Amino acid sequence: MVGAIGTVWPVTVTDHLWIEMPDGVRLAGRLWLPRGAGPVPGILEYIPYRKADMVRARDERTHPVFAAHGYACLRVDMRGSGDSEGHMPDMYAEAELADARHVIEWMARQPWCTGRIGMFGTSWGGTASLQSSVEAPVALKAVIAVCATHDRYTDDIHHMGGCALTDSVEWGATLPAILAAPPTPNAGPGWQEMWRNRLDALTFPLERWLREDGRGAYWRHGSVIHEADRLSVPILAVGGWSDRYSNSVMALVAARPDLVWGVIGPWGHHYPDQGHPGPAMGFQALALDWWDRWLGDHAPTPSDWPRLRVWVREHEPPEDVIEQRAGQWIQTGPSGDEVRPCLWHLSEDGLAEAAAGGPWTVPLDLAIGRSSGDTGYFGRYGGLPADQAEDDARSLSFETPPLGQDLIVYGDVSVALHIDCREPGGQIALRLCDVAPDGTAMRITYAVRNLALDEALEETSALPRGDVRVPLHTTAYRVRAGHRLRLALSASLWPLVWPAAKACPVLITGGALTLPVLPKEPQPLAVPLPSPDVPPAKTTYTLRTAPQIERLVGDDAQRLVSGWHQPDRAVAFSETRTVFSFETRAEHQLVRADPGSAQAAINHRLTFDRPDGRAEVRSEVTVRTENAAFVVDGALEVDWQGATIHRRAWSSKIRR
Repeated sequence: MVGAIGTVWPVTVTDHLWIEMPDGVRLAGRLWLPRGAGPVPGILEYIPYRKADMVRARDERTHPVFAAHGYACLRVDMRGSGDSEGHMPDMYAEAELADARHVIEWMARQPWCTGRIGMFGTSWGGTASLQSSVEAPVALKAVIAVCATHDRYTDDIHHMGGCALTDSVEWGATLPAILAAPPTPNAGPGWQEMWRNRLDALTFPLERWLREDGRGAYWRHGSVIHEADRLSVPILAVGGWSDRYSNSVMALVAARPDLVWGVIGPWGHHYPDQGHPGPAMGFQALALDWWDRWLGDHAPTPSDWPRLRVWVREHEPPEDVIEQRAGQWIQTGPSGDEVRPCLWHLSEDGLAEAAAGGPWTVPLDLAIGRSSGDTGYFGRYGGLPADQAEDDARSLSFETPPLGQDLIVYGDVSVALHIDCREPGGQIALRLCDVAPDGTAMRITYAVRNLALDEALEETSALPRGDVRVPLHTTAYRVRAGHRLRLALSASLWPLVWPAAKACPVLITGGALTLPVLPKEPQPLAVPLPSPDVPPAKTTYTLRTAPQIERLVGDDAQRLVSGWHQPDRAVAFSETRTVFSFETRAEHQLVRADPGSAQAAINHRLTFDRPDGRAEVRSEVTVRTENAAFVVDGALEVDWQGATIHRRAWSSKIRR
C-alpha cells in the first residue's frame, strides 16, 4: 500500500528498542511505524547524535512524515553513543561500518518490513549512507546523502588541500563531549555502569587527525570517491554552497552518472527544509518522491529527474547573515557534459588572453583571511564571507576587464601555477571573486594548497618548483556583464587554515585560471522543487533559549584575535521531561609577524536536565604551534548531580 496517492497513516512510535550485533553489543533505536499499513519498506538514519535528546527535535521533523506516508523509520545511535552499548574509538571505525550493514539486514527481517530498505542522513549520517552504498547489502535499495563527504581528506572537517583546518579543533573538543554524555534510563538499570565504562574507554581522535597530515590509508578509508566503481545503489546527493561539503555532489554525479542524482542549494550544513541562507527546500516531499521510486513493492522506477538541480548564485552585498540568496534554480546533466573551458592567463595586465610578465611574490600577510567568514561545517547562523576587497588589497591579485556579457561559471574551477620556492614548505591560498562596479568583491570559490606535499597530497615533496594545479571548490555562479573577475593569491588564510610552520617565500613565475563556463543560458527547472514543509501545529519540544551567535574581534597592533560564542541554547522535550542545552566558545589568535604563533582554543559544554538527575559535560581543547609541531592540550570534566564523577587531561606534541 506504500505510495498510495493521498494515503496518510497514523503513526506508532517505539521510543527505545535494542538491535543486537554479532559480537553481542546492542545498538539503541527509535522506531516509527505506519499503524495498520502491514509490512512496508524501511528507512534508516544512523548517527551518533543521541536519539533521546541531542537531535530528537530534528528527528521529529522527518521520521514521522515518512512513517505517515507508509514507511517504517528507524533512528539508530551508533555504537558507543547515546543509549547504544560499546565504544567508539574514532570516526568511521570498522565496527561502525559493519554495524550499519547488520542494522540494514536486521530491519529487512522484521515482520513490519517488506525487506526493501532506504538509508539517509546529513553530515556523518549522509557519509555513513554513502559508505553503506559500496557493494551494498542486498536489502539496501537507495540512499539520500545530505551534506556528506565523498573524500575524508580533502572535503571533511580536518584538512583542505593538505592544510590543517582550525575547524578540526572544534570537532576535536565536541565529539568527545558528545560521547561522554550519559545514556538514559532507556538503556536499563545498568546505564550508570555503562556510562562509567564508556568514560574510561573514551579517546581523543584529534591527535590522530593532526598526525595523519597526508592523504594516506587512514583518510582513504571510508572515502567513497576512491571506490566509486563499487557504489551499487541509486544515490540522491544533496548539498549547499555555504557548506564546504558541497564538492561531493558534482564529484559523485561525475563519477557515477548512472547511479547519482544531485541537488545543490544556497544553504549551509543543514537539512534543506531548514536551509539557510534560503531559499530552503521541502526535503521531506523530495525524499518521499525518491523513496516511492526505489522502495515500493513495484519494480523500481528509474528517476526522470535531471542529473543536477543547482542554485546559481550571483553578486549581492556581502553580509554576515543573508536570509535569501540572489540567484536562480537551473537543471543540467553532469556538469562536465555541459561546459566549455575558458582560459585566463596571469599577466602584468591582470587576467588576460596571453601570459606576460612576472615573476610575482605571493604576500605572506597573516591578516589575509579575516574576511573569509566561517567555514560552515556546523551550520551556524551567519558567518558568511564578507566583502573580499580588503583581503584582496593585501594579496597578489589579477583581474579581468569588465565583462561584456554574463558569464556562468559551473563546476570545477582550477588554477595552474608555475611555482619557485626557495625554501621547503609553505602554502598558497587562492580566492576567485566577483567585483562589482562599486568595488565590492564577493567570493565565488576558493582553495588552499600545502606546498610541502606532492601532487597527490600523500608524501612530503622536495623543494616545490614547477607546475602545480590547484582545484578550487565546485561552484555555480553568474558573473554579470560589467563586473570583473579577480583571482587573489596569498601565502596564508588564517583563521580558517593553520599557517605554514614557518615563513616560506613563494614565487610565481606564471599561471592560468581555467573556468568551466556554460556556453548558453541554462534551462530553468522544468518542475519546481517542493517548498519547505509547514511545521506541525503541535510539537513535542519547545525552544527555551535560542540566542544568536556572537562574533568576536579583538585585534591590536601586535596580535590578531577573533572568535565566536554560541550562548546557551536549550530545548525542552515534553514527552521525556528533559531539557538539553549546549554552549560553545572559540578563540583564534596569533602574532601578526609570526606564523608559528597561531593558537586555537575551544570550550564546549553540554547539559542534560532529566527526571532522574542532571548531567554536565565540559570539554576544552587548545592547539598551538611550537618548534614546527602542534601542541595539543585538552581537558574533559563530567558532572552528575553537581559532583564531578570523571576528569581527564590530555596533552601531546605532534610533528607538523
